Amino acid sequence: MAAKCESSPMHATSSGVLQGDNPLHYALPLAIVQICLVLVLTRVLAYILRPLRQPRVVAEIIGGILLGPSALGRNQKYLNAIFPKSSLTVLDTLANLGLLFFLFLVGTELDPRSLRRTGKEALSIALAGITLPFVLGIGTSFAFRATIAEGVNQGPFLVFMGVALSITAFPVLARILAELKLLTTDVGRMAMSAAAVNDVAAWILLALAIALSGSGSPIVSLWVLLCGTGFVLISIFTAPIIFNWMARQCSEGEPVNELYVCATLAIVLAAGFVTDAIGIHALFGAFVIGVLVPKEGPFAGALVEKVEDLVSGLFLPLYFVSSGLKTNVATIQGAQSWGLLVLVIATSCFGKIVGTVFVSLMCKLSLQESLALGFLMNTKGLVELIVLNIGKDKGVLNDQIFAIMVLMALFTTFMTTPIVIAIYKPAKMAVTEYKHRTIMRKETSKAQLRILTCFHGTRNIPTLINLIEASRGTEKKEGLRVYAMHLLELTERSSAILMVHKARKNGLPFWNKGQVGESNQVIVAFETFGQLSKVSIRPTTAISAMTSMHEDIIASAERKRVSMIILPFHKHQRIDGHFETTRADLRLVNRRVLQHAPCSVSILIDRGLGGASHVSASEVDYSVLVLYFGGQDDREALAYGMRMAEHPGITLTLVRFVTDPEVVGPTVHVDIIDDSGLEAELTDEEFLADLKQKSSGDGSIIFEEITVRDATETIEAIRAYKKCNLFLVGRMSEGQLVSAFDTRTDCPELGPLGNLLISPEFSATASVLVVQKYRSELSQDSLSTLKEGASAKGDDDETEI
Repeated sequence: MAAKCESSPMHATSSGVLQGDNPLHYALPLAIVQICLVLVLTRVLAYILRPLRQPRVVAEIIGGILLGPSALGRNQKYLNAIFPKSSLTVLDTLANLGLLFFLFLVGTELDPRSLRRTGKEALSIALAGITLPFVLGIGTSFAFRATIAEGVNQGPFLVFMGVALSITAFPVLARILAELKLLTTDVGRMAMSAAAVNDVAAWILLALAIALSGSGSPIVSLWVLLCGTGFVLISIFTAPIIFNWMARQCSEGEPVNELYVCATLAIVLAAGFVTDAIGIHALFGAFVIGVLVPKEGPFAGALVEKVEDLVSGLFLPLYFVSSGLKTNVATIQGAQSWGLLVLVIATSCFGKIVGTVFVSLMCKLSLQESLALGFLMNTKGLVELIVLNIGKDKGVLNDQIFAIMVLMALFTTFMTTPIVIAIYKPAKMAVTEYKHRTIMRKETSKAQLRILTCFHGTRNIPTLINLIEASRGTEKKEGLRVYAMHLLELTERSSAILMVHKARKNGLPFWNKGQVGESNQVIVAFETFGQLSKVSIRPTTAISAMTSMHEDIIASAERKRVSMIILPFHKHQRIDGHFETTRADLRLVNRRVLQHAPCSVSILIDRGLGGASHVSASEVDYSVLVLYFGGQDDREALAYGMRMAEHPGITLTLVRFVTDPEVVGPTVHVDIIDDSGLEAELTDEEFLADLKQKSSGDGSIIFEEITVRDATETIEAIRAYKKCNLFLVGRMSEGQLVSAFDTRTDCPELGPLGNLLISPEFSATASVLVVQKYRSELSQDSLSTLKEGASAKGDDDETEI
C-alpha cells in the first residue's frame, strides 16, 4: 500500500477516517497539516527570539531547518508521514505561488524615483557593497571547486557565489532598522538607499546567473538575456499606463474596485508565466510588475492590504520549509567542510563590511556610523534563500554547498542586530542636559518655547492646530517651535516597510503635495498655519511597536530640547458625549511618557477646540479656564494659560478654589526639591501674587477665588464654567478639596480633575488639557496612578472632608 501511494499521484481529498482513509495520504489535508505545523513552529520561534530583537525571517529560516532532515527529519517515520516525497510538488507549488506574490509586494516597496534621487554617497556605498563581495565570492568559488564542488559548471557557479555573497536583503534590513529605531537617522536613510540600489543590482545579476545556468549553450543564454531585457522594457512602457489609469479611478477614502485588484494580480501571474517561459524565473516577472505599480494614492495600499496577510502570513513560511527540506546540516562533515563554512562567513562579512566602511569613511561618515552601516549592509534574508534555491534547482549548487550557504545567510542576519546595538547608540549622542524643561520659568524668558505634539491619525489634527495657534503667545518671530510627531505602529506586517519611504524625509507620511483628498487638506492646514502664524512647525515621524513607542517620544523630546510634550488621549468622544476607546495600547504609551519624560507633559482630551477646521488668528475667540487648587502641576497649567493669554483672541479665567476656614484641617508643609529650572519652588501664594502683579491692567486675564466647603460644592462651582472652550488643569492637584473627589476611574493617569471633566455626569463641550510639570522624581501618589492596572485609588480610599 505504501509503495502504491508513493508511486501514484496523490488525490486531493479523502473520504474521511470513518471510511478507512488516512487524511495524510491525501494532498489537501496533508497540506493543511504542513501549513499549521509551519505556522505554529515559526511563530513560537519568533516569540522566543523577540527579546533578541531578531527579524521574523531568522525564526522562519531556523524553523525550516528544524523541520527538515537536519533535525526532526532525521526521524524517517516523521518525514514520510508529514513531508512524503509525493507531497513535495504541492508544497513547492504553494510555496512558490506565495513567494511570487511576496516578491510583487517587495517590488511595491521599491520606488524607482527614489532610486534616481539616490545621492552619490549612498550610490557609492551600494556599489562598494556589491563589487568587493562579488569579487571575493568568485574567489571563494575556486576554493569550493577544488574541494567539494568538483565538476560543476564553472560560469554559473562563479556568478551564483558572487551574487550570494553580495546581496543585501532590503525588506529584512528595513525591519531591523525599524526595530532599532534607526529608520529616520542618517545611518538608516543611507542604509535604505544603498540597500534599494543593491536589491535591484542583485536581481539583475540573478537574472544573468539563471541565464548562464541553462543548457550550457552561449547562444541560448544570450537569447534568454535579450528576451528578459525585452520583457523589462515592454513592461516599463506599458504597465505604468495601465496602473496609472487604475490609480486615477480610485478616489481617496473610497474602497478600491475589486476588478482593479483582480486585474493587477492577474497581470502579476501573467508576468510570472512569461519570465518562466523565457527561462529566467517566474519571480522575476512578479518583482518587475511590483516595482512599476504607482506608489502614491490608495491603489497601492489596497493591493498590499488585500494580498499581504494571506501571502506573508500563510504561504511564505512554506517557502522556508521547502528550503529547509533541502538543507541537511549533516552533509557538512569533517574539518574541510566546516573550514569552508568559516571561510564563506568570513569572506561575506569582510567583503560587505570592509567595502562599505571604506567608502563610508571616504564620504566623511564617522567610524562608528561607518561600522554600523557595514554590518547593516551585511544583512541577508529571503532573497539570499531564493538565489540559493534557484542555484540548487538548476544543479549549480550541491547539497553540501547549499547547506553551507544557508547557514552563512542565517549567521550574518542573526549577528546584525546585536552588533549594531553594541557599536552604534545614537541615543547617547542626544542632548541630555538643557535648561527649559517646563513652561513655567523663573522670569519672563525670550527663549523660544518648544513643544512636541503627538498624534496617530487625522482625527485630532484640527484641535491640535487650534491649540498651537492658542499657544503661540505674542507676535515675536519664532517665539514658538512645534514638532508634530506622527506615531506609526510597527507591526509584523511586511507593509510596515512602506513607512520607510514616508519616513525618509523625516516628515509626516502625508507631507506630500502629490496626494489628494483628506491628506491634502491636512497638508494645506499645516502649511497655511505655519506661514500665517509665524510658528515654526517641524514634522517628524516615530515608527515603533506600541510597547516601545514611548522611547521614541522621550528621545525626540530630549534631542529637540522641548518644554512640553502634548499627547493624544486614548479615547475619543462619541456623538452622545460619552468617550470610546480609540487605542487601548496608546494609554500605556501615555503612562510611560508621563513617568519618564524629560520635560512637562500634557494629555489633550479632544472635544473639538475651534470646530473641525483651523481657526485663523484674527477669528480666534476662546475662553480658557484654569482650575487652580494648588501644587506644582496646577502652577504649570496656569503658566501655560498665561502664555495663551498673550494671544489677542483669548480670555483666560483663573478660578482658585479655597477651603472654607471653618472646615479646613491642619496644614501639612512638605519640602519639595525642584530641578525644573527654578532656583527654589515658589509657594502657591507667592506664585499667584507674582502673576497678579505682572498681569495687572491686562483685561484678558480674570482672577476669581471661590470658597467651598466640600467636594460637592466644588463640583457645582466648576459646572458653572462648563461653557468655556478649554479647561487647563493640573494632573495631580494638591489639597483637601481634591483628595475628596471620587477617584474610582479607569483613567487614573488623568488625575482627579481630568477624570471629573470627562465623566458622563459632567456634560461639557470644552476640550481638556491635563498638565504634569517636570520634576526629576515623581511623588509616590503620582507614580501609583501610572502603574499598569492601576485605578486612581481603591474604593476604600475615598476621603471625606
